[in-house]
Amino acid sequence: MGKKLILNCDDFGQSPALNQAIMALLEEGKVSSATIMAVAPGFEEAAAWTARRKQTNVGLHLTMTSEFEALRWRSLTGDPSLHDDNGYQYRTVKEFEQGAQTRAAMMEIDAQYERARKAGIVISHVDNHMGSLYGIETGRSLLPQTLWKVSRWKLPMRFFRHIYKEDPLLGSLQGIERPVARVVALADALGVPIPDYLLSHPFGMEEGETYESFKQSIIAKLYHLPDGVCETYIHPGVPDPWMQEQIPNYTKRVWEYQLPFDDDFTYAMRDAGVELTTYRYVQEHLKRPRLRSALRLVQVLLR
Repeated sequence: MGKKLILNCDDFGQSPALNQAIMALLEEGKVSSATIMAVAPGFEEAAAWTARRKQTNVGLHLTMTSEFEALRWRSLTGDPSLHDDNGYQYRTVKEFEQGAQTRAAMMEIDAQYERARKAGIVISHVDNHMGSLYGIETGRSLLPQTLWKVSRWKLPMRFFRHIYKEDPLLGSLQGIERPVARVVALADALGVPIPDYLLSHPFGMEEGETYESFKQSIIAKLYHLPDGVCETYIHPGVPDPWMQEQIPNYTKRVWEYQLPFDDDFTYAMRDAGVELTTYRYVQEHLKRPRLRSALRLVQVLLR
């Protein structure tokens, strides 16, 4: 198989500045895909562009949180358990995990899917804003219910079959092997294809970080990718004075926009033997036989 990389732009539809960056990257083929936020203020612009161009690589970014003080949004369903005291989606994953009713969250997921579909988007895959459905803060995971819905939609989803030990986030978490194995077995049994690996990098600015050091850190990862399909994600934005002033770490959003256009990054991809791929490849090649997977799920659950 070799080394294949899905480079996804999260937060499509968040704002005009992110929309402009992501549309440019998709037009130039510098990234694999993007995932759209059906609840965010820039959704209509992003959705109209996607439908007009008949983009086949825009997925759904299931959004249950609204993290920025200056740029907030509400759920589509309006359920009180999905909002904070100010009437917006929760700012943190922990608040969502503690406050959201499961039934309300599932209805919101349906509403976001339907809004994207009715806007004319041929949804390519599904992922989740800030990992709010993964149970990463309190252990309350909504992944089983989400995987069931994604299986009904016949789409692939962001997760990971293997834990990449060198990943600064996933490789550092203790005791995740068993829950990951359960989610993988369930995804396989439901017929939801997933990538082999998920790679993270810090969302915020690191102390002393510059564009050059950020670029070199990403390039170094290209030379150490494991064989298989890896996914990583960026949140690119064009330079914008209001965003720069109001949104924390926005300088890094601009760096993430610049990176795929950088000749050094392009050369490193080629030199490291990394092929840019899409979720279409995941859909066509990484789906596991469901009957055998169902038996495997039983074995995993009985351990």
